Amino acid sequence: MPVATSEKPTLESLTSIFPLTFPTPTPTTHPDLVSTKDLHREEDLLRNPFSFRHWWTAIQNVKEASAAEQKAEGPSDLTPEIAALLGPLSSPAARKSFQRQVYLYEAALTQFPTSFKLWKSYLSTRMSFVLGKLAFKKKAGGRKKFPEMREALEEEQEDLEQWEGGLDGIVGWEEWRLLIATFERALMWLPRMPRIWLLYLSIFNHPFCPPQVSHTHARRTFDRALRTLPPSLHGRIWVRYLLWAEAKGGATTVAVYRRYLAVDPSVTERYTAILLSPSNPDPRPLEAAKLLLALARKASRGEYTSPEGKSPYQLLTEFLEVVEEHAEEVGMDVPDTIDSNARIAKAAEEEAASTQPTDAASADGKLVRVAGPAVNATDGKSVAAYDEDEDPRSTRKLNVEDIVKKDGLEVYKDQAGRLWTGLATYWIKRGEFDRAKLTFERGLSSVLTIRDFTQIFDAYAEFSESLISALMESLANPDEDEDEDDVKETEKELEEKMKEFEELMDRRPFLVNDVLLRRNPNDVQEWEKRVALWGDNDEKVAETYTQALATVNPRRATANLHRLYINFAKFYEEGGTKGEAEPDLDSARKILDKATKVNFKTVDDLAEVWCEWAEMEIRQENYDEAIRVMQRAAAVPKNTKVNYFDHTLPVQARLFKSLKLWSFYVDLEESLGTVESAKAVYDKILDLRIANAQIIVNYASFLEENKYYEESFKVYERGTELFTYPVSFEIWNIYLAKFVKRYGGSKIERTRDLFEQALEKCPPKHCKPIFLMYATFEEEHGLAKRAMSIYDRATNAVQDEDKFELFTIYIAKAASNYGLPATRPIYERALEILPDKQTAEMCLRFAAMERKLGEIDRARAIYAHASQFCDPRVNPKFWQEWNNFEIETGSEDTFREMLRIKRSVQAQFNTEASYLAAQMAAKQNGQEAETEAPPADPMAAAERQAGGGKAPAFVSAKQSTNVRIESAEERPAQGNEEEIHISDDED
Repeated sequence: MPVATSEKPTLESLTSIFPLTFPTPTPTTHPDLVSTKDLHREEDLLRNPFSFRHWWTAIQNVKEASAAEQKAEGPSDLTPEIAALLGPLSSPAARKSFQRQVYLYEAALTQFPTSFKLWKSYLSTRMSFVLGKLAFKKKAGGRKKFPEMREALEEEQEDLEQWEGGLDGIVGWEEWRLLIATFERALMWLPRMPRIWLLYLSIFNHPFCPPQVSHTHARRTFDRALRTLPPSLHGRIWVRYLLWAEAKGGATTVAVYRRYLAVDPSVTERYTAILLSPSNPDPRPLEAAKLLLALARKASRGEYTSPEGKSPYQLLTEFLEVVEEHAEEVGMDVPDTIDSNARIAKAAEEEAASTQPTDAASADGKLVRVAGPAVNATDGKSVAAYDEDEDPRSTRKLNVEDIVKKDGLEVYKDQAGRLWTGLATYWIKRGEFDRAKLTFERGLSSVLTIRDFTQIFDAYAEFSESLISALMESLANPDEDEDEDDVKETEKELEEKMKEFEELMDRRPFLVNDVLLRRNPNDVQEWEKRVALWGDNDEKVAETYTQALATVNPRRATANLHRLYINFAKFYEEGGTKGEAEPDLDSARKILDKATKVNFKTVDDLAEVWCEWAEMEIRQENYDEAIRVMQRAAAVPKNTKVNYFDHTLPVQARLFKSLKLWSFYVDLEESLGTVESAKAVYDKILDLRIANAQIIVNYASFLEENKYYEESFKVYERGTELFTYPVSFEIWNIYLAKFVKRYGGSKIERTRDLFEQALEKCPPKHCKPIFLMYATFEEEHGLAKRAMSIYDRATNAVQDEDKFELFTIYIAKAASNYGLPATRPIYERALEILPDKQTAEMCLRFAAMERKLGEIDRARAIYAHASQFCDPRVNPKFWQEWNNFEIETGSEDTFREMLRIKRSVQAQFNTEASYLAAQMAAKQNGQEAETEAPPADPMAAAERQAGGGKAPAFVSAKQSTNVRIESAEERPAQGNEEEIHISDDED
C-alpha cells in the first residue's frame, strides 16, 4: 500500500502498511509476487520440490534481483523523518523484495523444516529488513576458547551488534512481532542450535526493539535458552544475559546478577561497580558493601581469587571506601553499634565457655562417652556458617566497628593506620563526632608503627581543625533566628575544641613515645626519652622510672639498661629533677642494691652499677661506705675457675673477674686507702690473672711514687712473665728505662742481664729499640767495645727493613770511636746482608769513604761491584755519580771500562719487566724536570735570564794525565782535530 506524500502522514497511515508478511504472501494473495520471468523458476521448483539446491539457487537469484532493483530505484518521495521510521522498508521495492523472499523461504521451509542453513539464512534476511544493516567489526584472529566471564563480558561489550537504521518499534510493531514468531518457529524445529538462540537474543539489544518484548519476554527467552541448551554453552548465553541486564538496570540487573553470582562469583566486583555507578538510578551501597565484605573474607581464607589481581586487603579497602562514602545507608548508628558489640561479646563468652575441655566419662576404666558440642559432618570440607553480614538480600545494616576490628585490625596489623582512619571517617560522615574522636584515641593508643601513628594523628588533627573552622564560621555568619544563648553555647564549645586541639598537639611527643614503647617495651633509650618528656614533673618521672624497671626484660633490653637504674638513683640523690626536694639517699641505695641483683647482658654493666654506687657515696663524703661497697662488689668466691665469657652464668657470678670493677677499686684505694691496702688490691688483680699492661705500669708507678723501687721492678718483671710480645715489649721498654734511670752505671751487670733477658725472646720486629737502648747504655756506662758488639748483633737480629738504618748508626759510631778505616769491615758486611736496592746506596757511601781516604782504586772497585744492582734506566743517579768520579779521577781506559760495564748491565736488565719499570721511572723523572726549581739567589736569577733560562752549555772537568775527557754532549760545535772523542758505542 503506497504512502501518500501530498498530506503529512499520520501514525495510522504508516502502521496501515504493515503487516507485510502476514498472512504469508503467496501468488494467490499477491499476484505481483511472480512475474512472467519467474514462471520458469516456479515450474522448476514444482518439478523438484525436494531438491535443496534448486530452492537455494532460487532464493539467491531473487536476492540478487531484488538488490539490483533497489539500486535502480529512484530517490524516495518520503520525508527523512518518515524514512527513518520505516527504515529498510521505506521504499516500495524493498517492501516487495521482502515479501518475495519471505514467500520463497516459507515455501522452502515447508519442504525442509529442519535445515539449519535455511533457517539461519531466513532469520538473517528478516532481521536485515526489520533491524537494519548490521555493522560488522573486524576481529583479529580466529575464534578462541571461551575466556573467563570478566574478560568475556569486556570482549562482548566491544563486539555487540550495531545496526544502521531499523524499523521503528511502534510503527512496525507487526513486523517485529512476526520476526519474533519466526524465531519461535525456528526454535521449535531446532531447539539445540546455539547460533539461532544467539541471533534471537541479539534482537533484544536493538535500540528500536518494542517495549512489549524487550523486557519480560526477553528475560523469559534468556531463561528458556539456559534451560534448553547444555551447560557447556551457558557461558555464551550468560554473557548476553548479563549485558542485557546491565542495559536495563534497576531490579532486572539485580535479579539477573544475583542468579549468576550463585553459580560464579568471579564477576562480583563488576556487579558492585554497577551497583555503585553514578549512572545507576537506584544505587545499592548496602548490597555492594556486603558483597565486597564477603569477597574480602573469602580471599583471606584462600577461597577466592580476584580476576583483577586484587589482594584481600585491597578488597577490604574497597569495602571501607563504600562504608565511608555511604555511611548512612550501610552502617549502624551508635546505639545499635553498642548493642551489637554487647551481643557479640556475650556470644564470644558463651562460645569460650562451651569449648572448654570436659572430662571424659568412663566406667571400669573404659571410655563410655566423650562430652562436648555436636560436630557437623561435612565430608572433610569446611562449610562456612550463614552470616547475615555477607547476605546481599538482607536489609540489616552492618556493624562497621566489629568488622574493621575482626577482619581488618586483627588480620592486617601493618595497615592499622588506614583502617582506624577509615572507621573514624565513617563516624564523621554519620555526624557522630564524639564516637569519631573516641575512635581516633583508640587508634593512637593501639598502633605499633610511626607510619600508622602519623596517618591517624594527621587525620585526627585535620578533623579537629575542620570542627574549629566550622564553629568559627558559624560565629562569623550567625543565623537570624539564633539567640544569644545559642551564640554563647557555640563560643563555649569553640573554646573547648580549641583547648582539646592544643592538648592534642602537646600530647604528640608522648603519643609517639607510647608507639615506640608498644613496639618494643625493652627499648631503654625510649624510656629515657619518656623521662625527659616529663621535664620537671618529679612525680611522673618517678612513676616512669618505676614502670620502666618493672617492664624491661634485662635479657632482651637494648644497650645501657644499667643507666636506667643509675639515673633513677641520681634522681633521688639530687632531690628530683630540679633539686628542690630533699635528697633521698636511702631510696637511691635501694635502687642501686636492686640493680646489683639484675642479670644484665654484660658484666661491665653490673660493674658500672657498683662503681656508680661507690661514686655516689664519695659525693656524699661517705668514704668508708664507698670502700665497703667496692669490697662487697669485689668479693672473690671460693671457686675462681670461672670463664669470664661464659654467658650461661649470671653476671654476678663473673663479676669478680671484671677489670673495670677492679680498676675503679684500686683507684679508690690509692686515693682513700693506705699503701698496703692498695698493694693488696693490685696483688689480687694479678692473682686473678686479669691484669693488663696498663695495670702493671700503674702498679709499678704507684710503688715508685711511694719509694718502693725494688718492689716496682719486681712488678715489671712479673708483668714481663705474664705477657708475651708485643705487650711485653712495652713493659720492657718502660722497665729498662726506669732501671737505667734509677741505677745508671752502679749496677752494670744487673742491667746487662735485664737487657739480655729482654732480647732473649724478642722478635726481630721489636728488638731494634732495645738494642739501641742497650748500646747507648754501654756507651754511657760501659765499654765502647761492648757497644760495638751490640751494634754488630743488632744488624743480624733486626728485621730487614731496619738493617740499613742500624748499619748507618753502626758505621757512624765506629767512625767516631775508631776512625774511618775501621768502618771497612762493617761496610763489607752490609754489602753482604742488605738487599740489592739498599746495597747500591751503601756502596755509594762506601765509595765516598774510600775517596776521602784516597783509595781511588778501591772506590772504583766498589762502583763496579754496585753496578750489577743498578739499572741505568731506573737508577741514573748512581751512574751519574760514577761518571763524575771517572771524569774527576779516572783515565781514558777506566772511563771506557765504566761505559762497557754500563752497557753490560743495561743488557742484563733489558727484560720486559725492567723495561716497563724504566719507562715509569723516566716518566717520573721527566715530570720532575718540567717543574724547575726557582733560582737560589738573585745572581743565579740574573744568569738564567741572560742565558734565556737555559743551563750552561758546558760542564767543567779536571785534566788527568794531560788528557781532557768530555762527553758527547759537552763537545763544542767546531772541535779541535787533536781532541780525543770518546763515544758510548766504542768498545
